[in-house]
Amino acid sequence: MGVPFDHGAHVHHRDGEASDVSGALRAALIITSIFLVAEVVGGLVSNSLALLADAGHMFTDVGALAFSLFVAWLARQPATPKRTYGYLRFEILAALLNGAGLLAVSAAIIWEAVGRLRNPEPVETGVMLAVAVGGLVVNVIAARLLHGSASHSLNVRGAYLHVISDLLGSVAAIAAAILMRYFGWSLADPIASILMTALIVRGAWKLVRESVDILLESTPAHIEVGDVRQALEAVPGVESVHDLHVWTLTSGVVAMSAHALVLDASQNQRSLEAMTARAAELGIRHTTIQIENHALADCVPVASQVGAHY
Repeated sequence: MGVPFDHGAHVHHRDGEASDVSGALRAALIITSIFLVAEVVGGLVSNSLALLADAGHMFTDVGALAFSLFVAWLARQPATPKRTYGYLRFEILAALLNGAGLLAVSAAIIWEAVGRLRNPEPVETGVMLAVAVGGLVVNVIAARLLHGSASHSLNVRGAYLHVISDLLGSVAAIAAAILMRYFGWSLADPIASILMTALIVRGAWKLVRESVDILLESTPAHIEVGDVRQALEAVPGVESVHDLHVWTLTSGVVAMSAHALVLDASQNQRSLEAMTARAAELGIRHTTIQIENHALADCVPVASQVGAHY
């Protein structure tokens, strides 16, 4: 037994958000793609590792933004009998791949930077400085476009982190160019690359960890299962709650399933409505609650024990 869930209203709300997200991703993709060419050329002409590292991140940005834009479109596709939730979880896969891609690129840059620490190479600082400043401007614009949606969608957050990593890379490249041009410190280029990459790894690792938690259907960090159980069992007529599970379906969509023991069958609907309302107060709006007038184990000889400890 369950309570009706307004899937239509929820999907409509997400469609409105998705349109805004797609517009921001599309604009960020266009300006990033245009500047990528300029940064690659500038990095090769100046022989700057920091600039090429920034271009490498920008290249992954273009791929991440394009992939995120595709996933934003795919997630809006309707559900089918085979995929009853539609393609919502592709958003989480996109975030995982974006985070993993950042970690891989960061490892490659650090490897190259360590080599340059041992054998510094000459750099054309004038070209490096000009391109780095241009990159900073482009990344600031792209970051502002994505900032509003990054807190609501892991998919957009993955793309946003790519852009922020580029922004940090541009700052590092500017600092390195100034140090080399005016103070003759040739090690500034590889050191800037390492510092920039270390900052990026932290955000990328967090994104990967959160994505994996969602794919493993872990309880959302902002929800305590004990609080949910207490709220449900506080409903009049509810004797106990078991087989309680709370997980994130996709960004902004928290789901819950539970079995509730209600001894008085005449109170089933009232208890169900009250429990659904309590769950909604805790930020859980997609609920499936099975009402039992007798413990399931009493009427089923061999009951599934999956999650019974909850």
